Amino acid sequence: MSLSRSALLQSFDALLTPDRFKDYGPNGLQVEGRAEIRKIVSGVTASRAFIEAAIAEGADALFVHHGLFWRGQDGRVTGWMRQRLGLLIGHDVNLFAYHLPLDAHPLLGNNAQLGRVLGLEAQATRFGEQDLGWLGTPEAGTAFDGAAALGRHVESRLGRPVTVVPGDGRPLRRIAWCTGGAQGFFEAAIAAGADAFLTGEISEPQAHYARETGVAFLACGHHATERYGAPAVAAQVAAAHGLEHVFIDIDNPA
Repeated sequence: MSLSRSALLQSFDALLTPDRFKDYGPNGLQVEGRAEIRKIVSGVTASRAFIEAAIAEGADALFVHHGLFWRGQDGRVTGWMRQRLGLLIGHDVNLFAYHLPLDAHPLLGNNAQLGRVLGLEAQATRFGEQDLGWLGTPEAGTAFDGAAALGRHVESRLGRPVTVVPGDGRPLRRIAWCTGGAQGFFEAAIAAGADAFLTGEISEPQAHYARETGVAFLACGHHATERYGAPAVAAQVAAAHGLEHVFIDIDNPA
């Protein structure tokens, strides 16, 4: 089975509603390739390694969280940008990219999927820029008596080391999270009543906030926290239209 490029774009847009978001780059079709799609390959970032692997898989379309174009970017097509674009255009492959809309989807997005992987039950409360931050509780039968225990749990689920700033050692009943580079949401998570906040990265101020407020902070990896939304969305859309789908994870220590 196949689907037209325009119909695939409509399906992604209908699911992720990109017009609701003020984002850092264009959402949707970023590079136009062949008109008919039979196979979608999803991944986190449109790196050269991912593009090469997807082409080897026979992809007609790539679906990623981190695309090629960002606000304030140098617009010249040289170096790494030329290499990536050259591969896509030379092999007539489409590139679809959704940033904040993919973080936010209530069932398939990065935050929803990270909560599923970590066993966190989301509440209705949202916080942070464009309400992207999530707040929840450990699933029934699970309890964390401190940040160290939560850190071990996250490491076991994500398969990578976690940076833990423990706060005041309180039991962790309300856990907030936002995938990727959301360390700037920490103050909003504290204000929302969180006992701990999980995200991908840490900057200098967050350690001080954790020590001074008692709320634990965990940096779990930008890539590691955002591995789950793209394959979830791409798999659902592919299944709805009878298309093939493959997820390729290019390891990233960040």
